[in-house]
Amino acid sequence: MGIFAELRDSISRVTDKLFSGSEPKRIGIYGPPNAGKTTLANRIARDWTGDAIGPESHIPHETRRARRKENVEIKRNGKSVTIDIVDTPGVTTKVDYKEFLEHDMEKDDAVRRSREATEGVAEAMHWLREDVDGVIYVLDSSTDPFTQVNTMLIGIIESQKLPVLILANKTDLDESNVQRIRNAFPQHETIPLSALEGANMDEVYDKISAYFG
Repeated sequence: MGIFAELRDSISRVTDKLFSGSEPKRIGIYGPPNAGKTTLANRIARDWTGDAIGPESHIPHETRRARRKENVEIKRNGKSVTIDIVDTPGVTTKVDYKEFLEHDMEKDDAVRRSREATEGVAEAMHWLREDVDGVIYVLDSSTDPFTQVNTMLIGIIESQKLPVLILANKTDLDESNVQRIRNAFPQHETIPLSALEGANMDEVYDKISAYFG
């Protein structure tokens, strides 16, 4: 009986671990290219771990492979939430190497970058359909949010029944128009911020804790 009791206790411990929900939730940072996803990911990571996730650039598709920062503990209002941040490549319907030539890039490098960016879009979509528990959707508040890509991605997120927090980034720009994003996606709450300058990050962290805690 002792052996069976030990086996039962062992199985119970494994089962409790599997279904305890103690594993950090994987939160994907999504949005179109150059919306400031990596700037935001780095801001969150630096604020709570002291480390960055990846390089930032004004050139589109700087992030061409998903990068992950694990066990980011965010403490808000006496409580804490631990998440894994997944900084995903920008999603677009078309990647043209010619757009990189405008940034003084050699043709071979531009073609390589466009190929890697296309592969990155596919990887981002895989993460969205298979491997994330929630989404932070980052939009550039100085541009029109009502695009085919944004509508498609928000639709996929909703069909997956994933919690989603929409962030209107780049409020430091004169052309910023947060209300335009609210009007485009009125079914979701929109939080303004400047990831570059760190403006309104306290509210962002409050919402991350509420949405993904």
